[in-house]
Amino acid sequence: MSVLVYTESENGKFKKNAHETSSYAYEVAKQLGVSVSAISFNADNNDELGTYGVSKVLNVSDETLKTYNAKAFARAIAQAAEKEGASVIILSSSTNSKYLAPLLSGMLKAGYAPNVVAAPESTSTFTVKRTAFSNKGFAHTQITTATKIIGVSNNAFGVIENKVEVVIEDFSPSVTDTDFSAKSTNIDKVSGKVTIADADIVVSGGRGLKGPENWGMIEELADVLGAATACSKPVSDLGWRPHSEHVGQTGKPVASNLYIAIGISGAIQHLAGISASKVKVVINTDPEAPFFKAADYGIVGDAFEVVPELIEKLKEFKAQNA
Repeated sequence: MSVLVYTESENGKFKKNAHETSSYAYEVAKQLGVSVSAISFNADNNDELGTYGVSKVLNVSDETLKTYNAKAFARAIAQAAEKEGASVIILSSSTNSKYLAPLLSGMLKAGYAPNVVAAPESTSTFTVKRTAFSNKGFAHTQITTATKIIGVSNNAFGVIENKVEVVIEDFSPSVTDTDFSAKSTNIDKVSGKVTIADADIVVSGGRGLKGPENWGMIEELADVLGAATACSKPVSDLGWRPHSEHVGQTGKPVASNLYIAIGISGAIQHLAGISASKVKVVINTDPEAPFFKAADYGIVGDAFEVVPELIEKLKEFKAQNA
């Protein structure tokens, strides 16, 4: 018996959420008195998972599974769960995991609880706490099926080191052509930048920046902080920034440790999409902007004066503490 965790990777390297889901799986396994097994797809450094409590890694090395495919990956994870006798399967809350979770749930006749923010409150009547109503509240959800699937919210549980000895075992799941009924024919990705999904810090701009020609200071601030850049819906609608950077309820949800909103008034859809972020900072000339009611810290001021000064102060701080 074990808890099984699907550890996401890209270009052979584990994503940050793989470490967080492994940490979460270790806590669940400790409550159940079992060990943690992981399944990885074409990853180069499986042994690093032992740092986060994984005792066994099922290593899938298969060219047909180099590119993510929801149905094929779900099939492989289902077979790994059956092999390991796993009654609990841990996923992240990434877009990829949310695509495959319903498929996996159907294959295993398992209950699925997404957006989980804490370790189980009980394992006798398996109960988890998760966000609900666009992060406006919490639901305490019981999963009564024999097999349970948990989707852990990004940056909710944290990355926790629990070093154990790890055994790496080659695993060859049986997937067929029917599992590839939908295929990716082309993938365009921005290189050299932190993605919104993986970012601990997000710097986001709105219409207050007045035009795309002023986006340089957003990118410079993000570069200093090692952050991802994002924008509000009106900005992407105007074509100032790509739609891939649009965050909010109608765009990408954000659960970063720090979210900096510059020139964004704070429409309800935007606030709903970023409410899971731990610390929210707003810079706006309008003291009545709705974002100030949701923010942890606010600066009433002109972004064209505040942001360049903030960048200089951060550069000075980094130079002094290098």
